[in-house]
Amino acid sequence: MGEYTVDILAVSFFVLEWSVYAFTLERTPYGRHSLSARMHVYRERWIRRMLDREARMVDMQIMISLQNGTAFFASTSLLAIGGGLALLRSTNDALAVLSKLPIDISPTPALWEIKCVGLILIFVYTFFKFAWAYRLFNYVCILLGAMPPSSERYSVEAEAHVVRTARMFESGGRHFNRGQRAFFFALGYLGWFVSPWVLFVTTALVVVVIWRRQFASNAWRAMDA
Repeated sequence: MGEYTVDILAVSFFVLEWSVYAFTLERTPYGRHSLSARMHVYRERWIRRMLDREARMVDMQIMISLQNGTAFFASTSLLAIGGGLALLRSTNDALAVLSKLPIDISPTPALWEIKCVGLILIFVYTFFKFAWAYRLFNYVCILLGAMPPSSERYSVEAEAHVVRTARMFESGGRHFNRGQRAFFFALGYLGWFVSPWVLFVTTALVVVVIWRRQFASNAWRAMDA
């Protein structure tokens, strides 16, 4: 156990940072000021304004573009899983390459395989998030197709339909954001293949980068205007 203490601490730090960031973004009042939360306001506004339009082809085109982006990320996740499996099967070759580097960073075969399995699990999680987001966006398309006509925009049914569509849309966006967040943390996880100390640094850098994009980026300031 003592030999792998730093590795255990580094992975624990990685999991803790991911969990705390996700919880803060989605479950706390602070997270309500994030870029993602502000964009949800415009999702609902978009759906409400659809009630004023009889021609909704542009709205459906926007939804198709969102679906295509989600499908791209889901496909990329599958490719990443395949890459991780290839890396796992090439343990001996990878360790042979690492042993020839000027700095000895070669882990034991067992530790290398654990690192590969962890990376694969992250991308499996990523795929499930993007695949489910894609499915939810399909449901949103159906709900948009069932939107009441503009002549009924002040009815109780129209209001209820806007609310349910907005909730479905928000859920799809939340799962998409979780998948994208997993991609970012997967990049930080790659630091562990170099050293557990590097994993500490890359994890912290990922948190800083994604926090800045949600709370201090030019896009966030634009939505604050």
